Amino acid sequence: MEDMGFNIATNNFNTGDSVLEIIYLLASAMFIVGLKMLSRPDTARRGNLIAAAGMSLAILATIILHRKDGEPIGNVGWIVAAIIAGTAIGWAIALRVKMTAMPQLVSFFNGMGGAAAAVISLIEFSEINHSAAESDGVAGGYVLAILLALVIGSVSFSGSMVAFGKLDGRINDIRAGWLSYVNTALLVVLAAFIVLIMNSSGTPATLTAFMYILFAISLIYGVLFVMPIGGADMPVVISLLNSFTGVAAAMGGFLYGNQVMLTGGILVGSAGTILTILMCRAMNRSLLNVIIGAFGGGTGATGYTECLAREAGISDAAIQLSYSRKVVIVPGYGLAVARAQHACHDLDKLLTEKGVEVKYAIHPVAGRMPGHMNVLLAEADVPYSKLVESDEINPQLPDTDVVIVVGANDVVNPAAEDDRSSPIFGMPIIKARDAKSIIVVKRGMGKGYAAIDNFLFCHPKTRMLFGDAKEILERLVSEVKSV
Repeated sequence: MEDMGFNIATNNFNTGDSVLEIIYLLASAMFIVGLKMLSRPDTARRGNLIAAAGMSLAILATIILHRKDGEPIGNVGWIVAAIIAGTAIGWAIALRVKMTAMPQLVSFFNGMGGAAAAVISLIEFSEINHSAAESDGVAGGYVLAILLALVIGSVSFSGSMVAFGKLDGRINDIRAGWLSYVNTALLVVLAAFIVLIMNSSGTPATLTAFMYILFAISLIYGVLFVMPIGGADMPVVISLLNSFTGVAAAMGGFLYGNQVMLTGGILVGSAGTILTILMCRAMNRSLLNVIIGAFGGGTGATGYTECLAREAGISDAAIQLSYSRKVVIVPGYGLAVARAQHACHDLDKLLTEKGVEVKYAIHPVAGRMPGHMNVLLAEADVPYSKLVESDEINPQLPDTDVVIVVGANDVVNPAAEDDRSSPIFGMPIIKARDAKSIIVVKRGMGKGYAAIDNFLFCHPKTRMLFGDAKEILERLVSEVKSV
C-alpha cells in the first residue's frame, strides 16, 4: 500500500507538472499572438489584452501547480499581496500619466523589469555561492546566465532611469568625446569580471565581493552610456533598453526552467532588437554607436545662412486648405504637448467632407518614442487607413497641394539631405518641401529636439502659423466652416 501510495503521489505530481507545462505553452502562444496583433494599430489594443491574459494565466498556474521537490510554492499570501499592490500602483500611474509623458512611463516600467532581473541574479548567485569553495570554480551555463542577467538587467535599470530623467527634463545631456572610450573600457572590464567569476576558485566571500563589483560597474555603465544620448536619438535608446530587459527576462526563464518567462523574454528581446535596428536606420545611426554611447544631438551648426520666415493669416490658410485636392498632415511632439490631436482630427473630418483627400504622414521617430504619434492619433479616433509611413508618403508629396506640419521639426528638416555638417545628415525625413505648399503650425522659431535649426520654416513655399497648436487648429476649423 505504501508503494502504491507513493506511485499515486508521483503520478499526481507528474500530472500537475504536465498540466503546468501545457498552460505555459498556451500562455506562450498568447504572447506570440498578442505581439503579432501589436503590429497593426486597429488590433493593437486587443493584442495587448491577449498577451496580458496569457501572463495572468501563467502566474496563476505557477502559484497553484508549481512544485519543487514535491512541495508547493510557499508565501502565497505575500505573493498575492505583492501582485495586488503592484497592479494597483501601475494602474494608478497609467491612468494619471499624460500622453506627452508616455515615453517617461515606458522608460520607468522598463527599468523596473531590468531591476527585477538583477535582483533575481543576486539571489540565485547567493544560493549557489556556498558550493564554490568545494569545487574547481563556478563555471557553467547556469552561472553564465546569472552573470549575464545581472549585467544586462542592471544596465537596463540604470539606463532607463537616466532616460526617464532626460525625457522628463530633469537630467541634461553630457556630451564628451572621452565618454565613448570610458564606455568601451567598462564593457571590457565587465567581460573580464564575468570570466574571472566563472573561473575563480576563491572563497564564497571573495566571489560575493566580485559579484557586487560587477553589479556596481554595470549600473555605472548603464548611466554613462545613456548620458551622452540626446536630441532626436532618444527613441533609439528607449528601444534598445527595452530589448535589454527582454534578454534579462529570458535569462531568468533559463535560471528557473520556466518556459513562459523564457518565451516572453525572447519575444521582447528580439522584437526590441529589431525595432532598435529599424530606429537606427530611421535616424541614420549605427547600432555600435548606440552601444558605446557615441552619439547625441547636434551642436546647432547647419551651414545655412540666416533666413526670414513668412507668416500666414488664419483666413488665408483656411481658404487654401478648403480649395485643395490633397492635404497631408505631419504630426509631431508639439501636437502632443498642445493636446491638439482632437482638433487636428476635426480639421481632417471637415476637409474630408469638402472633398479634400487628407492623410497623415508618420515618421518612425516622431515624438519621443516609437509609435508615439500612432497612439496619439488613435486616441482621437483618426482612421488607421489615413496613417501613412514616411517612406510611403514621400513619393506622393510632389502631387500634394498642402502639407501641414503640426508640432514636428527634426523629421521634416531638409538639413538631413542638404547639409553634410549637420548631425542629422543622412537621416530619412518626410520630404515636406516637395509639396506644392507648406503650412507650419508652431509656437515660435525655436529649435527641435535635436537642437538644430530647421530652414524648412524659411522655405519660399512655407507659411508659418505661430501659436498654440490646439488654438490654431480650432481657429482653422472655424474658418474652414465659413469658406
